[in-house]
Amino acid sequence: MIPHIRIEDYDYILPDERIARYPLKRRDESRLLEYRDGEISEHHFYDIPSLLPENALMVFNDTKVVPARLHFCRPTGAHIEIFCLEPVEPAEYSRIFSAVGRCRWKCIVGNVKRWKSDILSLYNPGNDTEIQDIGLQAGLVSRTGETSIVEFSWSGDIPFSRVLELCGSVPIPPYLNRETETIDKERYQTLYAHYSGSVAAPTAGLHFTEEVLDAIRRKGIETATVCLHVGAGTFLPVKSSDVAEHTMHREPFAVTRELVCKLRDGGRPVVAVGTTSVRTLESLYFAGVECIEKGHPGEIGQWEPYGREYGYTLKESMDALLGYMDSAGLDTYITGTRIIIVPGYRFRVVDVLVTNFHQPQSTLLLLISAFVGGGWRPIYDYALEHGFRFLSYGDSSLLYRRDR
Repeated sequence: MIPHIRIEDYDYILPDERIARYPLKRRDESRLLEYRDGEISEHHFYDIPSLLPENALMVFNDTKVVPARLHFCRPTGAHIEIFCLEPVEPAEYSRIFSAVGRCRWKCIVGNVKRWKSDILSLYNPGNDTEIQDIGLQAGLVSRTGETSIVEFSWSGDIPFSRVLELCGSVPIPPYLNRETETIDKERYQTLYAHYSGSVAAPTAGLHFTEEVLDAIRRKGIETATVCLHVGAGTFLPVKSSDVAEHTMHREPFAVTRELVCKLRDGGRPVVAVGTTSVRTLESLYFAGVECIEKGHPGEIGQWEPYGREYGYTLKESMDALLGYMDSAGLDTYITGTRIIIVPGYRFRVVDVLVTNFHQPQSTLLLLISAFVGGGWRPIYDYALEHGFRFLSYGDSSLLYRRDR
């Protein structure tokens, strides 16, 4: 049964001055709120290795933010901002970033009503010769609702990934209320970012330094990665009063056979770095269930976890998914998920969560509430009363799962 939840019950007052506009000088000097067994304590992020459970498996999202915001101008001089969301032609991230000469993306276009059929040229106020030689142009193919299909074309034998590096800017969150600056190119990216595709950073990972990662490994904690490309839907608020009416956007993810084996073997706590890692890991359970019941997995629907009771163990689910991967000759399982995690969700995989402090009335706050057994408000009240910094460049929390 789809849960009916009033989003107004997940509201709080976030003063503007509590939103971190810029990162700290050093990543791991951010503050860390630990929530364990209903108790709250304060630390710094560099303390996290000592706070993690022994013999844990720690899972990171190694997606990489792309400079997906591009600025064009019409012949009339009007400026048009184009925000690349997901590939259309070629439809795979790896192929579109290596495309030469032409490609198509689903985009959000600012001032789209002022863009008819004319071809736009990249806005190049500094007359940068390298950018000028690329000659990047954009043509409007179609519009559907809030998104548009845009065809990009350019000169030279260079891939689209390089075009974005030279011509695009990092799409920092709108709530920072500032333009992208030089510092964002480095700091709005995790140290372990690898696979390009996200338009927003998995911000829990922004706190990790090489020193912290080394200390985690020295403690005997094993690390692994998933890759979920974060879409622009992460910025969208819940506009309906009933969460049941909110639509989650699809986000693609990939996991290796090696990680599925580790989850199947079990016997140790799983620490997810970020809500994107949580959604990926929990989606895997339902992919395995479909392998048990249908012989093959499918994409995970938004409300699939809430339709009925699932009696399968994680081991049974992962065994079935491994069987499917082996029969299909897959070393990596690639799919997508629309899963929404709200109070009432039963966690099958994740035991501990590293995450930042999220916006009021957001799906991420609903996930936090579900993870801590509904007790999100004391955590956020404490953080607000004790000067913690909020949102993407803010401080972080280490949450131990607490079931009702």
